[in-house]
Formats: sequence, structure tokens, C-alpha cells
Amino acid sequence: MLEAVIFDVDGTLADTEEAHRQAFNATFQEFGLPWDWDQTLYRQLLAVSGGKERIRHYCTNAHPQWLRGPDADERIAALHKHKTERYAEIVASGGVAPRPGVRRLIEELQGAGIRLAIATTTSLANVASLLENSLSGLPEDTFEVIGAGEHAADKKPSPAIYDWVLAELALPPERCLAIEDSENGLRAALGADLPTLVTESCWSQGDDFSGSLAVLSDLGEPEAPFRLLAGALPDGVNGPGWVDVDLLTRWHRAAV
Repeated sequence: MLEAVIFDVDGTLADTEEAHRQAFNATFQEFGLPWDWDQTLYRQLLAVSGGKERIRHYCTNAHPQWLRGPDADERIAALHKHKTERYAEIVASGGVAPRPGVRRLIEELQGAGIRLAIATTTSLANVASLLENSLSGLPEDTFEVIGAGEHAADKKPSPAIYDWVLAELALPPERCLAIEDSENGLRAALGADLPTLVTESCWSQGDDFSGSLAVLSDLGEPEAPFRLLAGALPDGVNGPGWVDVDLLTRWHRAAV
């Protein structure tokens, strides 16, 4: 029986990665650093989960001299804090929209009494910015549990954040379903034994999504159906449409 749906954030609830990229670049400029993450480079850097981890990985490979000295951790933390503030400004300005079908599905799940949670490696501040702006109007208690970067030292593809969320929900994984957009996210969810649906984003095209229930272009809307990119629809479902409670329940039932 499906009792809870756990959503990833970046790329799943909304197309946030371009806003993150712009916030990183604005921060680098304001700190006087001659670094620029174009879209090609940023796509590569997305293989590393977590903003501070991403900065460190980039510097290790491109600017190792910047990491020298005992205060490297503090400088990375300062960059990341400033970047988070810039990201919040972009989101507050209306620069990030929810992905197709997200708000509709959340409201339908609420109406059906299915519990909702978040499992992400981004910060609580970034989650709050998105919920307050891009998904404004939802009740404050929409997501019963919000697991963010502060709750798990090991980032995706480690299952640590999903394990934390499951513990907070007090539910076994077989009563839940995860929705992700990236290979790292999928590996994290599968590592926690969660049946997982993937809605591919423009930043995750070409990722290995083996093991997922299916890969969709998005959650779909009645006037704009999703495209089935990989996997199969549950028995009895005829052709692409939009993800609703019934379809999620059918996928979950077939998986467990």
C-alpha cells in the first residue's frame, strides 16, 4: 500500500539548476574570483552532490592553489553562504517555475491522504526559498518531513538522506515511492530500497536510469501529457497521460 511519496527538489520539483549556476557565477564575481561555470562545465559538476562539495571538487581540479592554507573550509563555506543568498533572490524574483504537473500532483496526493516528504542534498534555506516562492500557496505543512543537506553528511548517491527521511516518517521503504530526476538521486533512492520514478531534466539527459519504475519527460498535465522515455506503464494503462494518484499507486503495487 502506498502511504508516502518522497520528492527530490532540484530538477524534480522545479528546474532550479540554471538558477543555482547563475548564483554560483554571481558569487564568484562578487568575491573577485575569475571563475565562470558555463552550462557544459556545470553539467559535469552536477555529478558532485552538494554545493560546498561541488566548489571543493572544482577547485581541486582547476584551482588547487586556492585550497592551500588552513582556512580553505571557511572560504568555501563563505562562498556557499553567499551563493545561497543569491539563489534565494533569483527564486524570489520569479525566476524558477515548478515543473509540469508538480503542483497538481502534490495537491492530489494531499487530497488522497498520502503523506509527502522531501529528500534532497540542497540546503534547508534553498528548499524554503523554493516552497515560499515557486510553490507558494501550498499549506505550510504540505511536506511532513523535509530532509536536506543538513541532515546527512554523505550526499547522494549515498542513501543516507532517504534513510533519514524514512526514519522520520516511521515507514518502511516498501510503503513509499520516490520521485527523482538524476542518476545520483536514483541511486540514492534505490540504495534505500525505494521504488523510484524518474522525471528526466535537461541537466540529466543521458544519465543511467536503470532500476527505475520508468523515465518520463515530466509528470504531465491533462493538456500536455508526459512522454514515456524509458520503462513501461503499469498494466491496464493505455498510453502516456499525466501522473496522478491512481497511476502512482499502480506503479507502486507492481514494484512491491
